[in-house]
Amino acid sequence: LQVLSRIDSILRSPRAPPLIFRPSKGPGQNYMEESAQGFEHLPLTIEMWADQLIALKDLHKSLRKLSLELLPWNTKDPQDNRESIRVEDLQLIVDAILEELEHKEKNSHTPSLQTLSAIVSHFQKLFDVNSLNGVYPRMNEVYTKLGEMTNTMRNLHELLELDSSAPPTVVVDTVGKLCDIVKKNVTEQVQQLLGTQDIHSIINKLEEHESFFPPFQALIQDLLCLLEISNVGDILPAVQSLK
Repeated sequence: LQVLSRIDSILRSPRAPPLIFRPSKGPGQNYMEESAQGFEHLPLTIEMWADQLIALKDLHKSLRKLSLELLPWNTKDPQDNRESIRVEDLQLIVDAILEELEHKEKNSHTPSLQTLSAIVSHFQKLFDVNSLNGVYPRMNEVYTKLGEMTNTMRNLHELLELDSSAPPTVVVDTVGKLCDIVKKNVTEQVQQLLGTQDIHSIINKLEEHESFFPPFQALIQDLLCLLEISNVGDILPAVQSLK
């Protein structure tokens, strides 16, 4: 009876939820009858609370997962080994997450660890770097190559008298046109040198020179050795002195 009286005092307390006790509206009844009728729905309420306590544990697990995603460095949770989970435990986790989100908003210019990791991974993929140790050397290599390319493009713009804003395609086209002009001039000079405008004649001339110059070169070498001189210009004076 004392236990029932204590439970009754707790359930009738102003702090108790109104759904756990419904006073009887009938005529005057003794204490036990009124309590029995007022608490008829209490088993259903207790069952609901039991379900909520189980759901509270599931909610705690979900919040812990979210906390590990947002706060990976905060792995310590003193409530992990407790059988009962309190609302205060959940509130601590939520407060920590909110505090971190507010901190991120204030320092939005500072990238997170996840962002930095994604940037490094993207660099490794773009420039075929297999390990983290190779990131810095490849960065230096890319920086050096970029500097060389920038200087080359600047010099080409100046040599070709192009505007500094001209894209690389314009530079390539201009260099291609210059190469065509140079090839055309070389062809004309060869034709003038060999005294012919016919390509077949040019081939014949080259074949004649190819058959003539090797024996002529061998003769000159023999004369240089025979006359014991080293200059082609000294051959004629040396031969004249032998007369």
